[in-house]
Amino acid sequence: MNKIRKGDEVIVIAGRDKGKRGTITQRTDDSHVLIEGINTVKKHTKPNPLKGTTGGIVAKSMPIHQSNVAIFNAASGKADRVGIKLLADGKKVRVFKSSGDEIKAA
Repeated sequence: MNKIRKGDEVIVIAGRDKGKRGTITQRTDDSHVLIEGINTVKKHTKPNPLKGTTGGIVAKSMPIHQSNVAIFNAASGKADRVGIKLLADGKKVRVFKSSGDEIKAA
């Protein structure tokens, strides 16, 4: 069970974009996530007349390692750690470590 999933609101805790918040749009692999508006780079693209694209400089989001982000707890307004709790009916749910509240599925 992944502790950080697509659709979660996260805050960057390390790196160039430290302190910024965003929503996870995609998990690129087991350890990297793509967050909208975070870790953007300028990419120079060539024009391709077959595809109908023009050349130029494009801003593109790049993946960031999941250890550099923490889930955002709206109740406390801070970054929080995630734990796994087993319910009475056998289901596993994600909870905030600080308060024990369940994390709502996005």
